[in-house]
Amino acid sequence: MYPPSVGRAHEVSPTIADFEVSEGQLTLTLRMNIEAFVAGIDLDGRADTNSSDKSGDYDLLRTMPEAELEPMLRLFLEDWLPELEITAGVPVPLQLYSLHIPEVGNASLPRSSELVLKGEISGAAPYLSITWPDRSGAVVLRQNGVPDPYTGYIMGGDRSGLIALKGGAVQNGWQVFQSYLPVGFDHILPKGLDHILFVLGVFFLTLRLKPLLWQVSLFTLAHSITLALGALGVVHVNPAIVEPLIAASIVFVAVENIFVRRVHSWRSLVIFGFGLLHGLGFASVLGEFGLPPGQVVPALLGFNVGVELGQLTVIALAYGCLGYWFAGYPKYRGRVAIPASLTIALIGGYWFAERVFL
Repeated sequence: MYPPSVGRAHEVSPTIADFEVSEGQLTLTLRMNIEAFVAGIDLDGRADTNSSDKSGDYDLLRTMPEAELEPMLRLFLEDWLPELEITAGVPVPLQLYSLHIPEVGNASLPRSSELVLKGEISGAAPYLSITWPDRSGAVVLRQNGVPDPYTGYIMGGDRSGLIALKGGAVQNGWQVFQSYLPVGFDHILPKGLDHILFVLGVFFLTLRLKPLLWQVSLFTLAHSITLALGALGVVHVNPAIVEPLIAASIVFVAVENIFVRRVHSWRSLVIFGFGLLHGLGFASVLGEFGLPPGQVVPALLGFNVGVELGQLTVIALAYGCLGYWFAGYPKYRGRVAIPASLTIALIGGYWFAERVFL
């Protein structure tokens, strides 16, 4: 499993929340990008902190050592903790027990700080529920210390269901599949801009549905293979290598669209190869919140189907906006496909340089 800190500095990742109840005390351990929270960025539905008008504050906070950042964090928690509502028959007030902010290191990677919160809970309470605060993005909830623990994925402003304190809340295969499906879709729409641009790069070479769907299917097959291998820990490639290569793959397919007029047989091999690469990127996302013990297959299937539905949605929207109307337009390639591909290549080139040099 990859550590939660893996990823680009501006990419928004979910908070990991591990909780356990022992001897009447709830312990909630949060691993989170606290700089984004302290900066006041609304993380709900946001894929990248650069899209916020507070990204400059975020960048400044990432360069601060623990001694400077800690007082600002404690001030933030005074307002934020009351919004983190935990109920076990009655409300459970939380107090900060400890925190750890890693040293300032590679500025191209976000820091994953650890906050430990504690609260008293009635020993007679059979269940608890957690409400994750608005504007806080997604959170992965993981129960510890009990048989058949609960695992959940909720968004800012959402409340978990009732969680049995003694365990037994494990989901069956169908429930796991359903819970991981939106996670995969969400990683494409709205959060997977690099994957969206790659799929659009595939789209702009041809408007004929048969070769288009064939290429998307090959891409799906390839990233399914490396997604499974990466998420299971069989294959591990440093994201510092994978992420620039994903950007390079976007540039390649976009530039190819400019110089190639039709789909050749070797295009399929290219798409399959790049699909293997993108699967490693998907695996790093799935690795952030893990796979439920005993339900690895339905979790992988759910995530992968969600990714595929996201890709097909991108293709459907692109075809509905352009393909259906311009398929017979004689100057479509020169006036639509080539300018669009050039734009995609420029964006991919910028990302490549950013991920290698910045």
